[in-house]
Amino acid sequence: MASHSRNNKILLDLVQQPGNNLCADCAASEPDWASYTLGVFVCLNCSGLHRNLSTVSKVKSIRLDFWDDSLVQFMQERGNSSVRAIFEKCVPAFYYRPNHDDCMVLKEQWIRAKYERREFTGEQNEFLQTYTLDLFASTLWKKGKDKKQYLRRIFQLSQKDFTLRYFTKEDPEKIGHAHGLQISYLEDERTRNLFVYHENGQVIVAFFNAIRATRFAYLLKKHPTLRHNELIHQITKHSLKEGYMEKTGPTQREPFKKRWFTLCSVTRKLLYFKSPLDATDLGAVFIGSQDHGYTVSESSGRCTRSGRWHCGITLETPSRQFVFMCEQEQERREWMEAFGKVISQPMTPEDYASMMMLFQKKQCRPSQIKEAFSQPTLSLFYYR
Repeated sequence: MASHSRNNKILLDLVQQPGNNLCADCAASEPDWASYTLGVFVCLNCSGLHRNLSTVSKVKSIRLDFWDDSLVQFMQERGNSSVRAIFEKCVPAFYYRPNHDDCMVLKEQWIRAKYERREFTGEQNEFLQTYTLDLFASTLWKKGKDKKQYLRRIFQLSQKDFTLRYFTKEDPEKIGHAHGLQISYLEDERTRNLFVYHENGQVIVAFFNAIRATRFAYLLKKHPTLRHNELIHQITKHSLKEGYMEKTGPTQREPFKKRWFTLCSVTRKLLYFKSPLDATDLGAVFIGSQDHGYTVSESSGRCTRSGRWHCGITLETPSRQFVFMCEQEQERREWMEAFGKVISQPMTPEDYASMMMLFQKKQCRPSQIKEAFSQPTLSLFYYR
C-alpha cells in the first residue's frame, strides 16, 4: 500500500536533483508540480498549461496530492533531463525557448510544440521546415501608424532577400485581441515599430520563430566564421526594463513630460516614446560604460518644474545630464538597477560604432544606407 508521506518525501528529494530543480518548460526555480504521464517537474504556471493538454499530460502537486507507488517510480525513471532529451532533441538554434517571465502565449505554444505536436523529437520534420521556407506568408492584424485601429494585412517573409513585406487589403475593422508581436527596426536612424497580432496563438508564435529563423540565416551569411551560439543573442533583443517615467529637457527648466521608455542592454540604447504602441521613437540616449564617464544616481526630484512624480534619477553622460522621475520608489530601484547593469558592461567595437552613429545623427542627420533585415528586434506581448 502506498505511503503518502514516504512518496511525497521521495518526490521532494527528486525535485532537488540537478535538472529537476528548474521547471522543465520555463526554467522557473523550485517547481512543485509534476506531469505524471510525461515524467517532468514543472512550476505552477506551466502546470496550468499542461492541464490544457489532457490527452498528453496530467499533473499533480508533489506536496499536496496523493501519489501511488507506480507513479513515483515512473518519476524516478524519467525526470526533466531524460524527457528533455526526447522532446527537445531537435530544437533549432533560432527557436525561442521561453523563460518564466515571458508572456503566456510563448510558454503555451512552446509546451504544445514539444509535447502535443512533437515538433522537436525528429519524428516530424514538416513543422521545422515551415520556419525556414523561402517564403513564409501569414495574414495578421497590423496597427496603423497614425491610427489606433488594426487592419488585416498579408505579410510575406523572404529568406532569399531577407525582407519582410506586407500588402494592404480593404475592409479595415476595429477588433479586440489577446496577444501580438512587436517588430522593431531602424528607419532613417529612428526606431520604427510594427504591431501585429493574430487570434490563434500558434500562428503568431510560428511567425515569431520564422522571423528569428530568417534573422539567423542573415547573420550566418554575414558572419560565416562565427559559431551559432555567438549569433543567438543577436536574434532577439530583450528589453532590460520598460515603463513610464517623466523626462525634462536639456536645460532642466523645461516641463516634465510622461514618456514610455525602453532600455536594451544589447544596443545600450534608452529609447523613449509617447506611448507603448507608438510607431516611431521620439529620441534615443546611448549609455556607455563607467570608464567613459557614465554614471547613475538618485536625485531628490525637487526641480523647479518637477512633474507629478518625485522619485528622481540622474543619468550623467559626457555630453549631458538627464533627469527622470518615477512614480514609485520600487520603479526607481528597478530603473537604477537596469541602468547600472548597462553602465557596468565594457563597450565592444560594435558599441563604439553605434555610439558614433547616434552622435552623427544628432549632429547632421546623415542619410543611412539601409541593409535589409540587419537590425530587427522582436518581442511577444499581451495587449492589456
